[in-house]
Amino acid sequence: MTKGQVSLRGKDILGLQGMTVDEMGLILDSAKEMKNIIDRDIKKVPTLRGKSIVNLFFEPSTRTRTSFELAGKYLGADVVNVTTSASSVVKGESLRDTLLTVEAMGVDIIVMRHEAEGSAEFAASAVSPVIVNAGDGAHEHPTQGLLDMFTIREKKGNISGLKVAIIGDILHSRVARSNIWALLKMGADVSVAGPRTLLPRDLEKHGVKVYDRVEAALEGADVVNILRIQRERQQKGLFPTTREYARIFGVNKDRLSLAKDDVLVMHPGPMNRGLEIAPDVAYSAQSAIQEQVKNGLAVRMAILFLVLMGGNDIEVSA
Repeated sequence: MTKGQVSLRGKDILGLQGMTVDEMGLILDSAKEMKNIIDRDIKKVPTLRGKSIVNLFFEPSTRTRTSFELAGKYLGADVVNVTTSASSVVKGESLRDTLLTVEAMGVDIIVMRHEAEGSAEFAASAVSPVIVNAGDGAHEHPTQGLLDMFTIREKKGNISGLKVAIIGDILHSRVARSNIWALLKMGADVSVAGPRTLLPRDLEKHGVKVYDRVEAALEGADVVNILRIQRERQQKGLFPTTREYARIFGVNKDRLSLAKDDVLVMHPGPMNRGLEIAPDVAYSAQSAIQEQVKNGLAVRMAILFLVLMGGNDIEVSA
């Protein structure tokens, strides 16, 4: 199926578990064109002129919120950011009422991050604007998963057949879940490693190899995606100390040497340097961590364009 036979116009972007390979491919192909816009001296194009986007974030964010804001502005849309600390949520307004209020203002897209799993799906059922999930609890983070796929494909040429190791707190990670769904659908060999207390119990039935030793997952890996230890989501006792975690599971130069020589190193950010990732890995020649940020902007531009316009012809003239 070609790009022209797939359309995302008017479709909510809730997760990658329910997205087809063709839909993901359309987004990745469109993101390639969008990245050309980012590299221009003048980044503004009129593609979404007259469209309105609200970024509704109930959790802190730097990369995701800023890139969605810039994505909308680079494409000519009007973008408003709403943070709960400066909204009626602090007065007790419910999620439904907040969504209905935003909908009443005639917006076209609501980009939403919320701490509750399933909140994006709830939003899609509650209001008519397109909902783009910017992270719902520990459930999914589809745009992060897509930017990771874009980065892998850009650096490796293809995803099918690659050995990809995901290291760290899989249990609390929406990034891990979106990556796993996308990687499996695209034909990658997926391994995860971390403390047993941070590994979900049902991964193996989906075809994921699960290790409680990071060395086993890293051996022969083409790609290593290192996850942030999410201290804000941790319950006490999941691992003894951060020092102990770094000693046993932290990815350092010696452990990375078990992977292939041309291994691609990724991290969704923000990094806990010296905890899950050593500085000599984070800033190594194999690292694409900063490129992921740029690719995230391109992917989010592609999604906004595709869900509003539906086509493949991107107007790039000023």
